[in-house]
Amino acid sequence: MSNAYHFVTVWRVAGTTAEVRDVLADADGLARWWPSVYLTVTQLEKGADDGTGSVIDLYTKGWLPYTLRWTFTVTEPITEEGFAISARGDFVGTGRWTFRQDGPEVVVTYDWRIEAEKPLLRRLTWLLRPVFAANHRWAMARGEESLRLELRRRRAPDEAARAAIPPPPGPTFARLVRR
Repeated sequence: MSNAYHFVTVWRVAGTTAEVRDVLADADGLARWWPSVYLTVTQLEKGADDGTGSVIDLYTKGWLPYTLRWTFTVTEPITEEGFAISARGDFVGTGRWTFRQDGPEVVVTYDWRIEAEKPLLRRLTWLLRPVFAANHRWAMARGEESLRLELRRRRAPDEAARAAIPPPPGPTFARLVRR
């Protein structure tokens, strides 16, 4: 059986496509606003003004108590319509974010086509594919929740209003994670 995965995730968040683009395009901010998944984020290469060529090194996890090391490269310009990445490391493949304004909300779609290269995932996909897929869905649900909170924080009129917004959910099994 193949170690290939294809996930399509759809979020609906209050905001504009420009706001969503600004949050998702800011790789340095991922560990701050989506800490349940992004443990460490390091920019390796800046890339062009439109984001293409940017290379980001990641240390990530989902609900399960294992971590992943991988990098992504932005392969298409970051715009209000979305952008694309290629991944390598514990994952190899492509991801495409698309943003569509729908009244006061943005429909955010992430199309993630990868092969699991981490030995644990590669060897056990035949047995644990549903568990690994559930782990991805958990991670993406935390992402939607965290994006909603981040957009609220960015729109808050003052520091007191910002402070009233709860923090994003943190990682599971945090004591087992070595940074």
